Amino acid sequence: MRIHLTGVFVDDQDKALRFYTETLGFKLKHNVPVGRFAWITVVSEEAPEGMELLLEPDEHPAVRPYKAALVKDGIPCASFASDDVEAEHERLVAEGVRFVQPPTDMGTVITAVFDDTCGNLIQISQEKRQG
Repeated sequence: MRIHLTGVFVDDQDKALRFYTETLGFKLKHNVPVGRFAWITVVSEEAPEGMELLLEPDEHPAVRPYKAALVKDGIPCASFASDDVEAEHERLVAEGVRFVQPPTDMGTVITAVFDDTCGNLIQISQEKRQG
């Protein structure tokens, strides 16, 4: 068994698709119309056959209060890996991305947290090499 798909709830699928592809650099995998919405997944360009991220509409009544509570408490809803969080932070800041936590040494990892413009906080993390 392996993890195949996970998702983030987004307030606007079109805006999310632009942000996750054009700004973050993910690649569109699926965009299938399903009624008012679509089944939209993106993948890492480094692993196009790997894990998919579903950009899921936040229309369920429980989702928006859940997202708001996470953001209010500064809790990321997802974490993406990076080989160099400092460089990724600089690149994304240059693209206009708003960080709520700059790169921070957390012992065994370095993390940073940004606003995905779709109602979520997202963490990027880099495992530190153990010497």
